[in-house]
Amino acid sequence: MNTFQNKPAIAVGNTKRKGDAAEDEALVFLQNQGLQLLQRNYRTPGRGGGEIDLIVRDPQGTVVFVEVRSRSNARHGGALASIGSVKRRRIVFAAKMYLSGWRTWPACRFDVVVVQAGALEWIQAAFDA
Repeated sequence: MNTFQNKPAIAVGNTKRKGDAAEDEALVFLQNQGLQLLQRNYRTPGRGGGEIDLIVRDPQGTVVFVEVRSRSNARHGGALASIGSVKRRRIVFAAKMYLSGWRTWPACRFDVVVVQAGALEWIQAAFDA
């Protein structure tokens, strides 16, 4: 087997593990702030859909859709800069799909949790639908 072919699989595995660890850290942090987990890694069916890392409810009843970003450093704009307009559109689309089964839509917002260089930053209402 060619070692070059093995490298992408290893890198993807490491990236996935780091992303999962950042999501775990973000979830614990948000739960310590009083938010309740509703769903983790919600995905819409089909191609071109969206995915939401964490869906939580704050103590006032607001449903919060959370994108978790992890970067080892701030090069290339850091973790927050990596959430472009296409990613935001997909998150909003996924949020609408998630809420489509609800009788009435609650108050909602879109937050971002950035885990970067060992620090966690919670950005509430990071973008609008």
